[in-house]
Amino acid sequence: MIAGPALAALAALAAPADIAPPADTVPFLVVLGIAQDGGVPQAGGPDRGIERLVVSLALVDPTSGERWLFEATPDFRVQLAALDAVAPTDDPAPGLAGMFLTHPHMGHYTGLMFLGHESMGAAGVPVYVPPRFAEYLANNGPWSQLVSYDNIDVRVQEPGATVQLNQRLSVTSFRVPHREEFGEVVGYRIDGPNQRVLFIPDIDGWDEWDAAGVRLEEQLALVDVAYLDGSFFDDGEIPGRDMSGFPHPRIRETMDRLQALPDSERAKVRFIHLNHTNPALDHDGEARREVERRGFHVADEGERVTL
Repeated sequence: MIAGPALAALAALAAPADIAPPADTVPFLVVLGIAQDGGVPQAGGPDRGIERLVVSLALVDPTSGERWLFEATPDFRVQLAALDAVAPTDDPAPGLAGMFLTHPHMGHYTGLMFLGHESMGAAGVPVYVPPRFAEYLANNGPWSQLVSYDNIDVRVQEPGATVQLNQRLSVTSFRVPHREEFGEVVGYRIDGPNQRVLFIPDIDGWDEWDAAGVRLEEQLALVDVAYLDGSFFDDGEIPGRDMSGFPHPRIRETMDRLQALPDSERAKVRFIHLNHTNPALDHDGEARREVERRGFHVADEGERVTL
């Protein structure tokens, strides 16, 4: 049963306010978390009266009964319970056809621990990661124990490669510039029968992507919804800290870059991966109103996108 204050933000999963109302047989994505790696509130941080789980999406195909997770977060057990509520399964726990992980930073892969024998004792859950990330999991404890015990089945997905999940769904990875201490960093494009979704929770900056020959505007034109790195709203939001070295595009920076695009293009953007200091977390705050006034959106836990 889903209960308790940690799950209050996901209570709407039973009857969410969908971006597009899902038909019973149409695949959909559901947002299970929107926060930066440390969650909201963050350990040692102030309690703003706002509680959000770490960034995660789930992909569901109601026809086949298959479910996939994007990211394995420290909030994995809560998010899996939320997924069970919105898309029940008769499969053995965790009932996942696979997991796609963007990179080995705290909020994006440490939830794998719940698949181990101290917890779920899962059997052969496919985990899609790029090559160096795969090597890191295989050769470093405690993650290597998940591999040796066959709790997870690490599958290498080269950046640029497409994994065909079934006849209606596919996932394409692509390299993004971000800190690569233990492995590559990727984003994903999720293709359904009717719509496509872009997922980039972490990136150093759009200029760095430009330098690599990839433009955000071109990628946005290829999809219907884009979940983009919204870690920080603007410089100065962390008192006493020089934020110039924080490797994330600010929400205002992204909005300024895309402001000249048509309304329909700007409306695709839904900022995600918000730091606990981000004023856009407040639904009734001026930062959120500015985002919406300029034609963009902030992702909400429980929202669905039909594919």
